Amino acid sequence: MKPLLDLRHLELIQAIIETGRITDAAEKLGVTPSALSHRLREAERRLDVPLFTRMHKRLRVTPAAEYMAVVAERILTDLSRAEEDLRRMNAGVQHVVRLSVEAYSNYRWLPSFIKFMKARTEGIDLQIMAGARSDPLTGVLNRHIDIAVVSGDVAQAGLTSLPLFEDPLLYIMSPTHRLADRDYVEGSDIVGEQFITYTKVPEPDREFARLFRPTDSYPKWAATVELPEAIVELVASELGTSVLSNWAMQTALAEGRIVGARVTQDGITVPWCAVLRSEDVIEDEPIHQVAGLLAQWCALPDAGFHLT
Repeated sequence: MKPLLDLRHLELIQAIIETGRITDAAEKLGVTPSALSHRLREAERRLDVPLFTRMHKRLRVTPAAEYMAVVAERILTDLSRAEEDLRRMNAGVQHVVRLSVEAYSNYRWLPSFIKFMKARTEGIDLQIMAGARSDPLTGVLNRHIDIAVVSGDVAQAGLTSLPLFEDPLLYIMSPTHRLADRDYVEGSDIVGEQFITYTKVPEPDREFARLFRPTDSYPKWAATVELPEAIVELVASELGTSVLSNWAMQTALAEGRIVGARVTQDGITVPWCAVLRSEDVIEDEPIHQVAGLLAQWCALPDAGFHLT
């Protein structure tokens, strides 16, 4: 059965949802507003269902359009990836595996891993998808990326995880901070401290549950900054303290711009894993191969995220 809509209609739905206006969507797609309006009416006629309703000067999304937008995202992503794969094949690349790391953009480990991977595989290229780091698991499910390197335990339908390494959390501060000479900090040490957090959503294995709550000791929230690199700069400038993963802080620590201490005397260690779609867990599948090689590489004594 021939589909009622084509790629132009899918792109139209995406553009209108993103911009909220016919004129803005038309500009984004490089067509005239009248042509876009005609295309929208054609899509609604073919489907026999309204996709948008007007509210003042903006378009309101209907459930039908929301559903089609999800489908469109998946189809257009797969098409874009197929086109990129074809272009790379001319350079001897047969498979492109897209990877993203949760939250952090420290990729000093990448050259070492690529050399390790290329010595053991042929025709596989690794593409870093930095834009997916804020929600990498959704990116894997939606096929925006193939492998997500994330922290914590992952138990989600359709996903499989491979353990990579365990890494401690660090309480980071400026070198002149009053706690800068401590090997570790407890809850009582941070009461009233200016604290810059990546997220205020409590997680069972992080500082909220294992440092703040057990001692009923809380810092003073200074800011919520969803970019760890920006947090480091604020901490280095004596504008607050924070808790971040040890492996991603190594550059700033080595440069002496910040110092770090264990979180509690025993420390808080967080597991990191490689997450991929369960359907890709096949022996000869390139995505599964790369995930397995990443786990092997992280186990080496002189390599791994935790040894950047």
